Amino acid sequence: MVLEHLIGFILGVLLDRIIGDPQGFPHPIRLIGALIGWLDRKLNNEKSVLRGAVTWLIVVFMTVAVTFAIMFGAYSIHVVCGVVVEAILTCYILAAKSLSDESMKVYRAMETADGDDLTDARKALSMIVGRDTENLDEAAITRAVVETIAENTSDGIIAPLIYTFLGGPILGFAYKAVNTMDSMLGYHNDRYEYFGKVAAKMDDVFNYIPARLSALMMVVAAFIGGRDFSSKRAFCVFKRDRYNHKSPNSAQTESACAGALGVRLGGDSSYFGKMVHKPYIGDDTRPIEKEDIKRAARLMFLTEYLWVAVLLAIGILLVAV
Repeated sequence: MVLEHLIGFILGVLLDRIIGDPQGFPHPIRLIGALIGWLDRKLNNEKSVLRGAVTWLIVVFMTVAVTFAIMFGAYSIHVVCGVVVEAILTCYILAAKSLSDESMKVYRAMETADGDDLTDARKALSMIVGRDTENLDEAAITRAVVETIAENTSDGIIAPLIYTFLGGPILGFAYKAVNTMDSMLGYHNDRYEYFGKVAAKMDDVFNYIPARLSALMMVVAAFIGGRDFSSKRAFCVFKRDRYNHKSPNSAQTESACAGALGVRLGGDSSYFGKMVHKPYIGDDTRPIEKEDIKRAARLMFLTEYLWVAVLLAIGILLVAV
């Protein structure tokens, strides 16, 4: 089964790189999100950490159970069917191409903007970030996109890549369920301060090691990425600024990316009309520019390719043993 899993894993990575998230096709993560939303409406009617914990357990259990049933059924039919289904599910778990595509929509909107009219760019940005975008200028829009690419290199690509390699789509989707719950429930506001506490903490736990592994590999990617990046500066900024965020994980890859590019990320941002004060990440060695979106996306892909190579080598060794 190790060989079959490895083949399905690699095919899934290739599918994500080629087709990403096909528009119009149902996505399993949306189903997980629908379950989370339903439980939120049913159980989140009082300030209860316990109810949030129950929600977390139900979502993870249901996700694992359904994925196991699909995988078991597919491999029961035929090993080829199992490998194909595993590849498709792996593709759904990863998000490299979709993250790049959505980021480039913002870039192209800035490229084709009529003068200072950044309405389309702000609208495209609002699809991938949680902050308020209505009044952002070109530099702030670019900074938001680069931050999103950097952070999601870990929790949208490398973390699910590692978990899927270790436990197939079952563990991969379990991770995605944990990450989706944090995205939907892990807010510090009146509604989710208690109900979303377990979701936020467990996301920190699941991402703790992958975030650091992602950042260190990003430093390596900067080394082989050419003159646009500085691996030395990436490592120095990573060491200095990797905890300059409320989350123990988010600034890990953001700091490595900021250092690699030689720009400053972070700083104050508005969320739902409220200004949130955040420390800076990186050094303002040069003004950030929209081309940094392309550079950040290239660094993201290089980081992914390096991790795929490492995991593939491990898989081949396991097959040989």
